[in-house]
Amino acid sequence: MDIILKSVRIINPGTSHHQKTRDIVIVNGKIKSITTNANNDDGIKELDLKGCFVMPGWFDMRANFREPGEEHKEDLISGTKAAAAGGFTEVLLMPSTLYPLQSKSDIEFVLNKCRNSLVNVHVAGCMTADRKGLDMAELYEMYVSGAIAFTDDKKVNDPGMLVRALQYSNTFGARIISYADEPSLCNNYLINESPSSVRTGMKGCPAVAEEIGLNRIIRIAEYTDIAVHISGISTAGSVLQIRNAKSKGIKITAEVYAHNLMLDETLVETFDSKYKVKPVLRSRADIQALKKGITDGVIDCVSSDHSPQDIEVKNCEYDYAAHGISSAETAFATLSTAFKGQLDAETLFHVLSGNPRKVLNINLPLFEDGEVANMTVYHPEKNWIFSEKEMVSKSKNTPFNDTEFTGKVIGVINNNKINGF
Repeated sequence: MDIILKSVRIINPGTSHHQKTRDIVIVNGKIKSITTNANNDDGIKELDLKGCFVMPGWFDMRANFREPGEEHKEDLISGTKAAAAGGFTEVLLMPSTLYPLQSKSDIEFVLNKCRNSLVNVHVAGCMTADRKGLDMAELYEMYVSGAIAFTDDKKVNDPGMLVRALQYSNTFGARIISYADEPSLCNNYLINESPSSVRTGMKGCPAVAEEIGLNRIIRIAEYTDIAVHISGISTAGSVLQIRNAKSKGIKITAEVYAHNLMLDETLVETFDSKYKVKPVLRSRADIQALKKGITDGVIDCVSSDHSPQDIEVKNCEYDYAAHGISSAETAFATLSTAFKGQLDAETLFHVLSGNPRKVLNINLPLFEDGEVANMTVYHPEKNWIFSEKEMVSKSKNTPFNDTEFTGKVIGVINNNKINGF
């Protein structure tokens, strides 16, 4: 794959090319040169990208590709295509497939099947056997087979299990990802406990449920002095807790799902199951606190929480519908639109590119001659209308059909492959 990216603005803090408009010459999937006026004696294809930005490829910290077991919803091939369409060149897959990813062979199956993809696929293995929380899974065996993190996804582990998993995984350097929740306070995670829950008559899920669970994780991180990553925070109180914990030097990082930055609880009053997610959609005040947490650096990462569902489990009565949005293709656009296209490019770099790799101890792609080209190109101000008819994901459970977004992915390059443009 040979191509020249013309007049593109580079976002790569800490490097000599940061915030400079350059031509990037890519030959055989590697960066040949970065210059102000590239020669094209070989007749390489040129792309005029004036007004566009490029940064090291985005990393999605949370995605579900449903294979093995539910390939009718999504499989590893369609999932990577959806990720690429959304601007991601790397993803971390959750282990909560129908047949949980909890053994050496499970990890190797996923990695081998995705080996030649444009998107670099990483795997998080189960923290406990069958994600039941009773017995620790074979963490080290999965680690040597390629798993880079461990989690029971959105299931909550008891404090003793979390302590043991942190202490054990720390001996070989893998990250534990934990979900903040207190399930006994929620009722099927239907709607935020608020005036919206009163108007609909649905039992609410209070913010305090997440905040109690988060406090438990923070105290365990402090007790063990071991870093833990917290996924899916959604309340103003959670942002405050994380801010305070970080100020004390407690080793935590945190992540928010893109749709929780744009969609609010009032949408659930329509009883449209496309808005049924976990954590539930919260108030506008919570959203403002989350956005401030991103700009302040309190929240480290933004992920898609890509959760494809088939029509049978999504297009039904709200109470019985499955949670989740098929969101890999809209995560960046959702994030950008939530900030009205005004999200600082360096902040975007941190939450989508730099911090996810830092959390997982993965090297950041370099914008240097001879390095593999792993990059995402986007236009921060381009307005466009999203259509579910154009989705490449197998599942179309999106609330964003016909939504006008601000900020559009132009294309991605990785592993000597290209998508978009």
